[in-house]
Amino acid sequence: QVQLVESGGGLVQPGGSLRLSCAASGSIFSGYAMGWYRQAPGKQRELVAAITRGGSTNYADSVKGRFTISRDNAKNTVYLQMNSLKPEDTAVYYCNARWWPEDYWGQGTQVTVSS
Repeated sequence: QVQLVESGGGLVQPGGSLRLSCAASGSIFSGYAMGWYRQAPGKQRELVAAITRGGSTNYADSVKGRFTISRDNAKNTVYLQMNSLKPEDTAVYYCNARWWPEDYWGQGTQVTVSS
């Protein structure tokens, strides 16, 4: 069992930055692939960024060059650095941990990009 707690969301102006954190507890963090997803009102949840156990990353086309995912296995934490934020990045951001067949989600953190 893995518990995930996100933090770092908030209100930011267009062009600003935020760093989301996801703290994991309850299992061997380093064995899990980690991801950040987001869900905007009226839209489906979508993958934003993911990082494998080995540190390989992939990003949605809409955030490439602006967002960076990273993990610190010593701290059982995964991060999402978000730069050059746009109003269309507004959503609830969810942390995900996956180690087949296990699949865990955090409760989400709101990110609002608005002037």
